[in-house]
Amino acid sequence: MGKQVRVAVCTLNQWALDFQGNLQRIMESILVAVKNKAAYRTGPELEVSGYSCEDHFHELDTFRHCWDALQQIVESTTDFDMLIDVGMPVHHRNVAYNCRIAFYRGRILLIRPKQILCDDGNYRESRWFSPWTKERQVEDFRLPRSVAVALRQDTVPIGDGVIVTHDTCLGYEICEELWNPRSKHIDLSLAGVEIIVNGSGSYMELRKAHVTTDLIRNASYKAGGAYLFSNLRGCDGQRVYFNGCSAVALNGAVIARGQQFALDEVEVTFATFDLDDIQAYRGALRSRSLLAASTLTYPSVLVRTELSRYDDLLPEIVPPPSLLSPYHTPEEEISLGPACWLWDYLRRSGQGGFFLPLSGGVDSSSTAVIVYSMCRLVVRAIAAGDPHVLADCRKVLADPEYDAGGGAAELCNRLLFTCYMGTENSSRETRARAASLAGQIHCYHLDINIDGAVNTLLGIFQLVTGMRPRFRSAGGCARENLALQNIQARTRMVLAYLFAQLMLWVRSRPGGLLVLGSSNVDEALRGYMTKYDCSSADVNPIGGISKKDLQRFLAYAQRQFELPIITEILVAPPTAELEPLVDGALAQTDEEDMGLTYRELSEFGRLRKQEHCGPYSMFCKLLRVAGSRRTDCDPKEIADKVKHFFRCYAINRHKMTVLTPSVHAESYSPDDNRFDHRPFLYRPNWMWQFAAIDRELLRQTSSDHTLLIKDHTHKNEEKERDYSEDDDGDDEVENGDNGQQRQTSYRGHSCHGNPLATQPHISYTTIAKGQNSYFNDADVAAGGSVTTGVASAVSAHQLSYHGQTSIGHLYLAAHNHDVAIGSGLTKSQSSSGYNRVHSSVMGKIKDRTGVPV
Repeated sequence: MGKQVRVAVCTLNQWALDFQGNLQRIMESILVAVKNKAAYRTGPELEVSGYSCEDHFHELDTFRHCWDALQQIVESTTDFDMLIDVGMPVHHRNVAYNCRIAFYRGRILLIRPKQILCDDGNYRESRWFSPWTKERQVEDFRLPRSVAVALRQDTVPIGDGVIVTHDTCLGYEICEELWNPRSKHIDLSLAGVEIIVNGSGSYMELRKAHVTTDLIRNASYKAGGAYLFSNLRGCDGQRVYFNGCSAVALNGAVIARGQQFALDEVEVTFATFDLDDIQAYRGALRSRSLLAASTLTYPSVLVRTELSRYDDLLPEIVPPPSLLSPYHTPEEEISLGPACWLWDYLRRSGQGGFFLPLSGGVDSSSTAVIVYSMCRLVVRAIAAGDPHVLADCRKVLADPEYDAGGGAAELCNRLLFTCYMGTENSSRETRARAASLAGQIHCYHLDINIDGAVNTLLGIFQLVTGMRPRFRSAGGCARENLALQNIQARTRMVLAYLFAQLMLWVRSRPGGLLVLGSSNVDEALRGYMTKYDCSSADVNPIGGISKKDLQRFLAYAQRQFELPIITEILVAPPTAELEPLVDGALAQTDEEDMGLTYRELSEFGRLRKQEHCGPYSMFCKLLRVAGSRRTDCDPKEIADKVKHFFRCYAINRHKMTVLTPSVHAESYSPDDNRFDHRPFLYRPNWMWQFAAIDRELLRQTSSDHTLLIKDHTHKNEEKERDYSEDDDGDDEVENGDNGQQRQTSYRGHSCHGNPLATQPHISYTTIAKGQNSYFNDADVAAGGSVTTGVASAVSAHQLSYHGQTSIGHLYLAAHNHDVAIGSGLTKSQSSSGYNRVHSSVMGKIKDRTGVPV
């Protein structure tokens, strides 16, 4: 029958500094493991304190409370015949370490500090901890006096050691040590360690879940042995969502894996394997055996017990990969990840629900549908008998009798409050879409007009100054047009917080509501938002998700949640509706105003962040890829778009300092809080960098004699004078509805002597001719015909999927067979396509008029 070992890897929803709650969840997981006859229990990284304590790790109180909690855990498990380890911070010789602490029957066996810290992405571990650098060495750690007295133990080994039982050997990796090129599991396995344990704090990014599982599988395949991976889950007080997926791998096969998204606070995943299988697997790898024979040993701690059981366990059948929890599609990840994060935030914040300004567009609709998905998850968990979710839901609703009998629709009506804040510039179509979506998800919906509030504020300005601004369509200049849009957007923010504070009072319930934002990651990157309008909220569930992914998510939700109105939402052109309508129709669209499509913004974002490209290297990389794909894209077109992107990015970067906290989900997020550390004051003309682009452009095009470039230094000297001497720009950065900001072009409109009025117009019409452009923005149907709408029989799901290809880390549209989504007009159909302001990057772009840059 062999030597079977049953192990328990735990997924816990911990909360930073919630020592009482964290202790209860750890103990619950231990009791579940004991009940299921596990011989070994492991948990996630820093599970005692919570992972995201951050600068609280500089406080000695954090370490004291951890030791108090550990003492209770060790004393409570004295009678359990189970080896246990937990994660917590430890101070040794006045140095803070991130540690695993192993104990058995009331005695602490080993403190294993983390040797490789993580300092990329959202991680900054070296700010609080130091790595253990003494390889294969241990020292004596003197336990705190109260712990030493209670456990009758003065010292414990601390360092790079392993635990040896009568039948096997265990060693540790901690989170980043699995990901590092010099992973510790190789040396551990060569030294005879058969069970490698990893307590981790790995967060969600879209399309990332398989990476961790592949690393675990490959670690056990290459080194042989069992690999135990335990991860956190949930929102523990930060912008990230820890996504579970605790797993066990054996000799290259994943034999158990937990859920990626769930509302369970405690999930224990079990696996049973035979130690003889590990020894046989390793013995057959002759090259490994030769290395192992000469490998140095690790300091070891002997535990007089055996992990294998002979009499009370039957052989456990390893499930085939098809029966393990499947990987979620990106659409499902959006539906589940932010929804679970919102639930944690809501129940832990003490608020009674959410308030959302609902405009009827893709972004605010996505936020609303994510909340509806959250309600579905909550109702499903209550129906499955989860007492924690039921107790939390009753607390949020202030209703001790709530039983989820009304389903997700009733819960959504009690938790989500939406409001369409219309003006004279709003269309009937957006108002109708917002009302229809609210009706289909059954939220509590309001429809108001804010013109009175806007006019009152303008009246105050007129009373003080004797002047009243006008829209450009009525003869106003750029600053007047901008101010009139800003006042609408910022009025919506003020009203949103007013309604959020009082709507539960109106419905005779205690508490208030959390205001939800709805600005996507591409708009943040471009600065397509205004400070302190509806982009200023309490939390933003879609702030880390791209526009294209949101469109695909809505298409998925249409089918999964039976929401037919989504088809209309997807085919409607994205617009802010802050300028007067023309004959009842939209005067502008977001992509036209930005001068860049959402697909292009995603591409630029990935190059800027993932590929670490500045303006020059981005241009060169785009040019190379365009050449390799043999597209007809003009190099000058690429140069103009790169310059336009970086100038807009520079001008609007300051907005990232006040970005509403959002769920981290995309690897090119511009979040200034931690993920993307960059200045927020730039020289927006990038004089040196753009000169390098122009020289490369001249080199690329000189053989055809198709491009004449003026002296770049002379141009930028004049550009400097433009920025410092003239407050009026021909291309202003403006507000968008519900936190969307847009840059409005002034076609044929001269404001105080526009220096661009005589510059040549460049129109991007190759797409309409069925040719390949570099980005190919999915604006034309197969055969080159323009798609301006869809038949009613076409589902949103069919609309959302476009052929794509990946070249390295570049994500490009494949060919011209894409169908337009969310854009009723192609670039060639709009009144002027990419007009002179969009294509001529030397034009003036300001959103802080009067401030020299």
